[in-house]
Amino acid sequence: MFEQYPDVVNVPQLCEMLGGISPKSVYKLLQANRVPHFKIGRAYKIPKIQVITYLQSLMQSQ
Repeated sequence: MFEQYPDVVNVPQLCEMLGGISPKSVYKLLQANRVPHFKIGRAYKIPKIQVITYLQSLMQSQ
């Protein structure tokens, strides 16, 4: 899953991974700590494994 993405993704890549949602929606997810992440300077960095875990948790909650 998501083999074409690096191990740590940025916001535009996360938008693609989540089906093309807007950057504004991604920033809301990050600010609410729904997807674990870290910052380097002002840039958000999201480990790919955390994206996969987030998507799995969404599927289990349905």
